[in-house]
Amino acid sequence: MARGNQRDLARAKNLKKQQESSKNQKQGDKNKRMETDAEQTYHDVKTKDGSTMRIYVYHPKILNYPNAKFPGVVVYSEIYQVTGPVSRFAKDIAGQGFICAAPSSYHPFVGPEPLAYDTEGTDLGNKLKIEKELASYDEDTELTIDYLLSLKTCNGKIGATGMCLGGHLAFRAALDPRVLALVCFFPTDIAEHSLGKGENDDTLKRCGEIKGEVILHFGGLDNHVTYEQRTLIRSELHKNGVKANWREHFFGNHAYVRDESSKGRYDPALTKLNFDEMIELFTRTLKLDLGDNDQKKIVVEHVC
Repeated sequence: MARGNQRDLARAKNLKKQQESSKNQKQGDKNKRMETDAEQTYHDVKTKDGSTMRIYVYHPKILNYPNAKFPGVVVYSEIYQVTGPVSRFAKDIAGQGFICAAPSSYHPFVGPEPLAYDTEGTDLGNKLKIEKELASYDEDTELTIDYLLSLKTCNGKIGATGMCLGGHLAFRAALDPRVLALVCFFPTDIAEHSLGKGENDDTLKRCGEIKGEVILHFGGLDNHVTYEQRTLIRSELHKNGVKANWREHFFGNHAYVRDESSKGRYDPALTKLNFDEMIELFTRTLKLDLGDNDQKKIVVEHVC
């Protein structure tokens, strides 16, 4: 056989091996994803006002480990309730090994179905968020955390996250000492104290009650939460000794994590960066057994 033909044959064999190896690798990755795929269900619970709150549940599963335990994460939605983007966001978190529970906020007024990302849906969402009693928002949080802790597959540790209105609700959820970690995306109405009926919430005034670690993400271009409002929030967190990590993204806009109907504001690169940091925080604080936080002041030695 000529030397050139031998080389061509060797190349062909090597290419075939690479293709088979790539195929096997892809299949392995697929199987791994399948093992950690999240199962979506829902749980309905009665509230004090007689309405029924639907909690959408996204549960991770690992093949051959039916008794695996996971932390719980409450995922709060925007003013549109649990839409497709919020559901995908929760499912992505669940796929990393967290049981996610997303409550529908407007149960005193409407069903659990999401509102449309249009003018009518936006107007209705903004209307309902200030018609709902603050105590009802707090009850939603309490019931959702109670549900997560009732699951035999929950390890007893809870985190919270949310965007827009949901960012505020997640922030407020951290007033519950059971919430050990918190990630807020462009939370609205905190500086103005304007959540709920009467638009006179005490969320920021009580921020000193937050014991868990916090990450707050804001967009520099976001006119829903102005520079002055962001500055006030940061100042209050610092003054009250909250363990807050502050992220202000210069080119980020409002709703930049929403991958649908974001009016040109969706930023997938920034969203991925934020998501990875959120998973690091939740993994470190909710999955690892670090024992109780001793709450001692951290003293840093001034050395070079």
